[in-house]
Amino acid sequence: MAVAKSLPPKKLERLIKIDDLIRSRIRHTAGSMAETLEVSERTIRSDIDCLEVYFYAPLQFELKRGYYYTDASWRLPTIPLSQGEFFALTLGAKALEAYSGSAYEAELRSSIQRLAGRLPERVWVDLQRLADERIHFRAGAELLNLDPEIYQVLMEAWQSSRQVWIHYYTANRDAETERVVDPYHLNIYRGTNPLLVAFCHYRHKFLDFRLDRIREYRLLDSHFEPDSNFNLEEHLNRAFQMEKGDRLYPIAIEFTRKAAPYIRERRWHHSQVIDEHEDGSLTLHIEVGGLQEVKRWVLGYGKEALAKSPPELVKLLQEETQVMAQQNQTGDFE
Repeated sequence: MAVAKSLPPKKLERLIKIDDLIRSRIRHTAGSMAETLEVSERTIRSDIDCLEVYFYAPLQFELKRGYYYTDASWRLPTIPLSQGEFFALTLGAKALEAYSGSAYEAELRSSIQRLAGRLPERVWVDLQRLADERIHFRAGAELLNLDPEIYQVLMEAWQSSRQVWIHYYTANRDAETERVVDPYHLNIYRGTNPLLVAFCHYRHKFLDFRLDRIREYRLLDSHFEPDSNFNLEEHLNRAFQMEKGDRLYPIAIEFTRKAAPYIRERRWHHSQVIDEHEDGSLTLHIEVGGLQEVKRWVLGYGKEALAKSPPELVKLLQEETQVMAQQNQTGDFE
């Protein structure tokens, strides 16, 4: 609605709050709403006139009931969402809830309920029922140690360019360290691994920290000046899955005809090039930093994948498969 778009943002926000108050089960007068919203009663009466004149709100006042709508199906057209748009938001909320566990459950449900208040009740009920009964998200393994309060600390840090102290657990070394970091970005990998991209003063370089491995954290009073030369896209492009190394490796992996369809249907890395072979097999070429994630990925395809280069990757796979073969023969870890 053109009128809604032309209203000052503060007035529009106040109208939404007034609408919420009127729809609540609490009796409200102009005086009580003025007290709640911390404005003058004159301002509230002006806003009520605006609702009635410009938005045709079916408002009525009775001494016993206070302000109420004579037609409960009327909605303030300040959020012009189509059914498709609202359904998309509902699906997005369900996906985030699945991927984040319970970290955002209360906030997501509250947000959707507030948006639903701008739609006719039947539309909201039908869409919610459809989403609950027909659409399901499975996030895989759930993070166990994610503290949702850390998001609030990071938001404050981003807004004020403040440093954060963290007590961090490094899984591959099974060690814990204390660090001061400059938080830059949040990268969510595969929907379940929130990674904080930050400059680490302990290692003097940009690193990725899994939020669920941050055992303790504290917002510091010290500030940092963001590095204008840091490029997030370049930082992320160095990785294969989550691993980043100090140098780039040209990787070549051949896949059999049986495995080839699974490789063709996805983009595994921004640098990938595929060479097709006459027998239906293919060779995937990528350039990434670090080899451990690539090693684990190749092993997942078993005999259907063969690493061609670099020699360092071939050696890693040979050593790994030899140890695996020995373990399977003896039934014990090496």
